Amino acid sequence: MAQLLQKIALIIIGSSVLALAGAFTAQYVFDLAPCKLCIWQRWPFAIAIVLGLLAFALSKKKPAFSVAAIGVSGLTFLANAGIAIFHTGVERKWWAGLQGCSAPDLSGSVDDLLERIQNSNGARCDEIPWADPIFGLSMANYNILYCLLLAVFCFAVVTSFTRQSRA
Repeated sequence: MAQLLQKIALIIIGSSVLALAGAFTAQYVFDLAPCKLCIWQRWPFAIAIVLGLLAFALSKKKPAFSVAAIGVSGLTFLANAGIAIFHTGVERKWWAGLQGCSAPDLSGSVDDLLERIQNSNGARCDEIPWADPIFGLSMANYNILYCLLLAVFCFAVVTSFTRQSRA
């Protein structure tokens, strides 16, 4: 049982590292500046790495806590999917984004406008900086699918281990 829990923990860690590696590659190799919501979507992956490490470490001595960490990882991936759904809606103009995450306020003097532009992070949440050429999906769209699959995986693991412990 401990070896299986360790493999599952490594899947959680590896999938989260892979997602962050993709985000940082897009940012630093392909010069795609992240917006606030892009940054927010990175945090759950970092949390999942910590939870995966915890699940790995507890797998031999406290397997129930290891399974719990896997379950919390599933909740973390589900929260990330929620952030990505919100981001998708902002990108597609279905709803408004966060303050400072969309088109800048163009009112006021030229000096005021220049100051707001210089103080902005540069990336807008309501624009799609990259979409795949086949389906037209953005990185936020793919993050929804990726995180939902990971959440289902984690919840299936927890369900399986819970049923086994009751049998």
